[in-house]
Amino acid sequence: MTEQAIKWWQKAVVYQVYPRSFQDSNNDGIGDLKGIESRLDYVKKLGADVIWLNPVYDSPNEDNGYDISDYEAINPEFGSMEDFESLLEEAHARGIKIVMDLVVNHSSSKHQWFIESKSSKDNDKRDFYIWRDPVDGHEPNNWGSFFAGPAWKFDETTGQYYMHLFAEGQPDLNWANPEVRQTVFDMMNRWVDKGIDGFRMDVISLLSKPDGLPDGPIPEDAHYASSNDMVANGPKIHDYIQEMREKVLNNADIMTVGEASNVDIENAKRYAAKDGSELNMVFQFEHMELDDNPNPALGKWDNAPLYLPKLKKNLTKWQNELAGVAWNSLYWENHDQPRSVSRFGSDKPEFHNVSAKMLATLLHFMQGTPYIYQGQEIGMTNAYNLGWDDFNDIDIKNARRYLVERDGLIDADTLLDYVHYKGRDNARTPMQWTDGENAGFTTGTPWLKMNNNFDTINVDAALNDENSIFYHYQKLIAFRHDLDIVTTGRYELLDPEDEQVYAYKRVGENEELLVINSFAEESIVREFDVPENAEILISNYKDDAGHTLRPYESKVYRYAK
Repeated sequence: MTEQAIKWWQKAVVYQVYPRSFQDSNNDGIGDLKGIESRLDYVKKLGADVIWLNPVYDSPNEDNGYDISDYEAINPEFGSMEDFESLLEEAHARGIKIVMDLVVNHSSSKHQWFIESKSSKDNDKRDFYIWRDPVDGHEPNNWGSFFAGPAWKFDETTGQYYMHLFAEGQPDLNWANPEVRQTVFDMMNRWVDKGIDGFRMDVISLLSKPDGLPDGPIPEDAHYASSNDMVANGPKIHDYIQEMREKVLNNADIMTVGEASNVDIENAKRYAAKDGSELNMVFQFEHMELDDNPNPALGKWDNAPLYLPKLKKNLTKWQNELAGVAWNSLYWENHDQPRSVSRFGSDKPEFHNVSAKMLATLLHFMQGTPYIYQGQEIGMTNAYNLGWDDFNDIDIKNARRYLVERDGLIDADTLLDYVHYKGRDNARTPMQWTDGENAGFTTGTPWLKMNNNFDTINVDAALNDENSIFYHYQKLIAFRHDLDIVTTGRYELLDPEDEQVYAYKRVGENEELLVINSFAEESIVREFDVPENAEILISNYKDDAGHTLRPYESKVYRYAK
C-alpha cells in the first residue's frame, strides 16, 4: 500500500458513543445529544477522528434503540433533529466526523411499515416483512432468536408467523423485496445529504435469508437451530451491498463498517475489498467468541479465561489474510461486549493501569482501524455491583428466562457470575466523568445503575494523572496518525505458542516495530532480538527491564532495518 493509496479512514481512530450512557444534559437520567455535544472537546483532546453514534432514532427501546420506529426522527429522549444537526456542526468544526448506526435487518414492530404489514395479508406493506404459514401448527422452521427462544412470533390477526431473528419487537425486513431495498437506500441518501460521514451497519451479514428457509441442526441441549449458522452471509448478501454501494455509498466520501456475524475470511475479503465495491471494513466476532461456553446451548455465557495462543492464532489470521486485499477493524469493546480490562486484562487495583495499557498497545499497532468504546480510554471495568433487579439488557433477561427458568441448564447464581463476566450491561453503565454525584453523568436517577468504582476510575482523575490510561491512548492515536508503518507495514507474529506473551513485528521498507505484550501477573523472562539502535516508542512502565517482563508489561521498540 503506497502512501498515496492510504484512505482517511485507514489512519483514523473511532470513538464509539452509546448516547444513553454518555452525558445527560437535562438531568432526566438518560444521556442525550446535547450531552454529547458538551463533551466534544474531550473526544478532541483524546485525538479520535470519528464518533460512531449508537442509534439515536425514534424507538420504543425494546433493545435500546436497535428497534427503530422511525428512521428519520430523533428519539425525544435524546433531543430533537435540531440538536442532532447542532452536534454534527460542532463536531465538524472540531474536525470530528460522525458515523451513524444503520439498523436495517429489522425495524421496530411499532414502525408504521410493520403496523400496516400486519393489518392484513393484502396490505401494500405485507411483503416488507417475512411472513409464513404455520407448519403442523408450529413455527415455520426451527430457527432460534439471537436473544433466546424461537425466531418466530404468531400473529392472531392474519394467522401467520413473522420472523424476528432478535426480539419479538424487531421483525426482520424482507430484503428480497426490491421496494424495501429502494426505500432503505432513499432513507440513507437523505442522511448523507444531511452531512453525516458514514454508517456502521448493524448485523449487515444477515440481510439475505436462504431460499426456502430450511430447518437447521439443533445442538445438544438446545431447543432451536442457530440462526447465525443458517442466515449469515446468505446467497444475495453481496448483491444487496453492491446495490447499496451503487445507489448510496458512492454519493459521498463516507466511511462504512459492517457488523458481520459469522463472517469468514473469504466473505470478509468481499465485504471489505480494497476495490471499494462493497464496504470499507467489517466487524468480525471470532476473537470475541473464543471464550464462549463449550456447551453450545449456553452460547457466550461462561467466565473461563481466554487461552492466549488461540487469540494470537485468530488475530494473526485476520492480520495476514486481509493484508493487501481488504481492511480490518480493531476492537476489544463495544456496547455488546463486556469491559476488556476485566475480560482480557485484570481489574485488580495493582494491575488495572498496566493491563489496560497493554491491551491498548497490542491492538493499536496492528493493521486496521481501531475503535475505542466510551470509558475504555480510562479503564472502566465490569460492573460487579449490578444484580438481577438492576439489569436492563434484554439479552441478559432472556438468558435467565430461558436457560435458568425454562430449561434448567444452569442455576441463577452461576449465570449471574457469567453475566458479570460477559453481560452487555457491563459496557452500558453510565460514563464516569467525576467522583461526584452519579459520576457527573446526571443529577437525576441514572437509567442504569452506576458502576460503584467511579470514585477512583473517572475522567477527572485520568486527566489529572500524566501516567493515566487516557494519556496512553492519546499517544497511541498520535502514532496511528504519524507513523505510516502502523498503517502499511507487514505483520509478523512471534512465538505463537507462548501462553503468556503476545509479541509481533510490524515490518516496513526502512524500519521495524517490535511489539511485546505480557499477559502474566508475575514477572517473567523472555529474550527478543532487539537491535542496538532500537528506541522504546511507548511502554506502560517508566523504564526498560530488558529481558524481564513485569506484570502485564507492554513495550514497543522502533529501529531502522
